[in-house]
Amino acid sequence: MSHADRSSPRSSDRSLMPRRVLLAAGLGLLALGAQAQTALDTITKSKTIKIAIPTDYPPYGFVGPDMKPQGLDVAMAELIAAKLGVKVELVPVTSANRIPYLQTKKADLVISTLGKNPEREKVINFSAAYAPFFQAVFAPKNVTVKSFADLAGKSVAVTRGAMEDQELAKVAPASLEFKRFEDNNATIAAFAAGQTQVLATSAAVAGNLMQRQPGLNVEYKLLLKDSPCFVGVAKGEDALLAKVNTIIAAAKQAGELEALSKKWLGRGAGELPL
Repeated sequence: MSHADRSSPRSSDRSLMPRRVLLAAGLGLLALGAQAQTALDTITKSKTIKIAIPTDYPPYGFVGPDMKPQGLDVAMAELIAAKLGVKVELVPVTSANRIPYLQTKKADLVISTLGKNPEREKVINFSAAYAPFFQAVFAPKNVTVKSFADLAGKSVAVTRGAMEDQELAKVAPASLEFKRFEDNNATIAAFAAGQTQVLATSAAVAGNLMQRQPGLNVEYKLLLKDSPCFVGVAKGEDALLAKVNTIIAAAKQAGELEALSKKWLGRGAGELPL
């Protein structure tokens, strides 16, 4: 066999290589595309969605007298599952593990008082906001507080250095007496014991108080700062994210988000960002 004869098949192989590489690369990209959009397909086929929720953070998520999870985040998880036409599997999480659960596919969504910030946006995606999370002034129903001017001459229990302490100091009348305590438990205990007329705290702390001591007749009075809650979705799950956003938009339009907020937080949802 001549040198030309031996080289001929190799030349043919070389001419086929670019096509083979392109074909392999194309198939690889198709495979990656299929993997990147599996969550919604899996949910649809299994008729079940796994949603991470809090169980120790009233009024957003806590265990009720019947030992079942309840709260605003739990209700939102149930609403999304119902709109998708699937069953919901509630997955209890903490603040520390809620994002890892999403990243490792232990949960399809995270609905757990999740705030949005640049660091988190690097590792997960966020839906439109579904509920407010806020610091506010609370007081018994028989105490009239319709504006910050109404706080004049009153006393307020607040945790020293907390966001609500800082925000209230900006707008409070000069005659409001601040009684500052070292932690939330001490702040709540002082207010519950009648040492102050009003309370400045977060919605979660106030919700816990309302849950445990309904006889105090505490209600929301004035907003100090709003930091809304978003649904967390894994990176790459664009189809699921789009579906969740569609559900949130429809629920907002129908007044369902407003009703959930009023039921669990004692105030309306307000202007929620997209």
